[in-house]
Amino acid sequence: MKIEGIHNDCRHFRGEFPCRYRRTCPGCEEYSPMGRRILIVKLGALGDVLRTTPLLRRLRDQTGPVHITWLTAPEALPLLSGNPFLDRVLPWGVEALIRLDAEGFDQVICLDKAAEAAALAVRVRAVERFGFGLDAKGSLIPLNRESHYAYLLGLDDDLKFRENKRTYQEIAFGQMGWEFQGEEYVLVLEEQERKWAEARLQRLGLAEGPPPVGLAVGAGSVFANKTWPPLRWAALARRIQKESGREVILLVGPEEVNVAQEVRGLMGASAAHLSGGNHGLKEFAALIERCACVVSGDTLAMHLAIAVRTPVVALFGPTCAQEVELYGRGSKLVSPKGCAPCYRRHCDLTPTCLEEISEEEVLAALRRWVTAEVGTPCLSKR
Repeated sequence: MKIEGIHNDCRHFRGEFPCRYRRTCPGCEEYSPMGRRILIVKLGALGDVLRTTPLLRRLRDQTGPVHITWLTAPEALPLLSGNPFLDRVLPWGVEALIRLDAEGFDQVICLDKAAEAAALAVRVRAVERFGFGLDAKGSLIPLNRESHYAYLLGLDDDLKFRENKRTYQEIAFGQMGWEFQGEEYVLVLEEQERKWAEARLQRLGLAEGPPPVGLAVGAGSVFANKTWPPLRWAALARRIQKESGREVILLVGPEEVNVAQEVRGLMGASAAHLSGGNHGLKEFAALIERCACVVSGDTLAMHLAIAVRTPVVALFGPTCAQEVELYGRGSKLVSPKGCAPCYRRHCDLTPTCLEEISEEEVLAALRRWVTAEVGTPCLSKR
């Protein structure tokens, strides 16, 4: 029911509370109609949430006003906080689902193949649907013709592992009927996160010297062998310290501190610094922003480095290197092992696919992105 003089179609309208401008609607200079309402459903993984954000730039560039809601997993909320392209971010849960069940949208964009996300994409009221949904049999289906290619990538290993040359962004933009034009990730770091990173570097004694090289020695637990063993990381860290004169910081999350401690133990007297692990996602990103370069497997740390525009040397074994867009700020090192990529969650092969990438290859890639300070040796060949 429309109440005269109340602009409940305004993007700032809250209903149960005054809007952020704390003005009544009649004559308000901040009135901004929602225009087309768009719902994005992308729950996870965290790296995939980040590399979906380039779509927001194009959605905002379309003619006329738009109001964009993003539904995501609760753990991904920090990655979207402060995003200037989003009007609303909802955490996946009963409250959000009940609310969405009462709303309507002009477009629903579901780039998530998880059954719960796909089910919502066909349940919510919408004029147009893009991406993936569920049919009456509970099977995943493409919701628009342009999503057929992305759909087939999940069904055909040869297409995904061998034939496909498109990045995630090219695939996602293609699902919207667009051509990817180099749109960057959108991750907003606030002053408080950058101050935290500064304080952490101060405490480690790294704030005044040349930016350190970051090594993301962890890789989570989803896919097997997405990282080197600690002995290899320790050897690489020692070489970086010796050949570049730069300090090394081990970048880890809360569940990876033990791995970092093992790497430090193997390094002996020239131990690298530890990021700590006790930080939020955007604090972690702010720390990565302060690095000269990051060496990482196909992990969240790699995506955060891409987002904050820190050069990255990315190691690929069980996952697809061609799907990752580095925006010209990094190098990809791909395992030569014949069975990679495989996306297997467990693997007993020795050496692993990632171990087939040598320390020398990583050092050679780092030389492209890390410049030595005056009076110190560079990352040069022996």
